[in-house]
Amino acid sequence: MSVEFQGLRTVIYPAPDLAAAKLWWTSVLGFEPYFDEPFYVGYEVAGYELALDPDGDPKDGPIVYWGVDDAADAEVRLIAAGAEPHTPCREVGGGIEVAVVRNPVGDLVGVIRNPHFTLA
Repeated sequence: MSVEFQGLRTVIYPAPDLAAAKLWWTSVLGFEPYFDEPFYVGYEVAGYELALDPDGDPKDGPIVYWGVDDAADAEVRLIAAGAEPHTPCREVGGGIEVAVVRNPVGDLVGVIRNPHFTLA
């Protein structure tokens, strides 16, 4: 029961101190985020998303999201392949759907269906 990953799309870093994380990333990248809200800060970096999540758990580390055609189906397939559910599939705005599982060796694996994504 394989999953067809389309390629990397997004990395989300836990940012319990969102102001400090935003200051650091803005300095490193040399530009402001395109999306800046108390619940999520997003930068567009060469066509990909680098994001900061104030609710993210630093113990989990960053979560990388792989592009898929159907996030709910990919979540089911990953669980069938031995992964544990972590964050159930949900719509996060703009028709974007995400899910996160923990693979058998403990890594978090994210999947995302983003109808707005186009390769740079």
